[in-house]
Amino acid sequence: MQRRMLFTLASSALLAGCGFRLRGVPQFAFRSLYISAPAGSLLALELRRTLATAGGSLQVLSDPASLPQAEAVFELLSEKQERSVVGFNASGQARELELRLRIRFRLRNQAGTELIAPTEILQQREISYNETIALAKEAEEALLYRNMRSDLVQQLLRRLAAVKP
Repeated sequence: MQRRMLFTLASSALLAGCGFRLRGVPQFAFRSLYISAPAGSLLALELRRTLATAGGSLQVLSDPASLPQAEAVFELLSEKQERSVVGFNASGQARELELRLRIRFRLRNQAGTELIAPTEILQQREISYNETIALAKEAEEALLYRNMRSDLVQQLLRRLAAVKP
């Protein structure tokens, strides 16, 4: 019993000493953010949803009429899903694919000053492919694109939180 208690205290001391702490609510240098993105952008939709549920005092604006009230403007310049064959079998059939999700964005304030210059972020995943189970591979591909989109949104959150006024 004492060993278990000692082990627990030692573990707690090690974690506290290394600077470990849970990731809290992101703090932004602006109170309102307008997200400008192409219509139907799944990344912009997920970014809006994530920012709205992240907690904190950030107000996410999506109505174009509210653009003048925004302290910062996030512009999604492009969002591309790419797919290429990277491996073939002996008979020349595709056996491995590479999926890429590439976005370009920038962040500026109302005065037009760039807070984040145009930046490109790329996520990529490799997936095996088999023609006999093509339908299942399509579903797996859609799931991978959704995961890449979530990863990109998390990266964007960290970048937005790192902006200094």
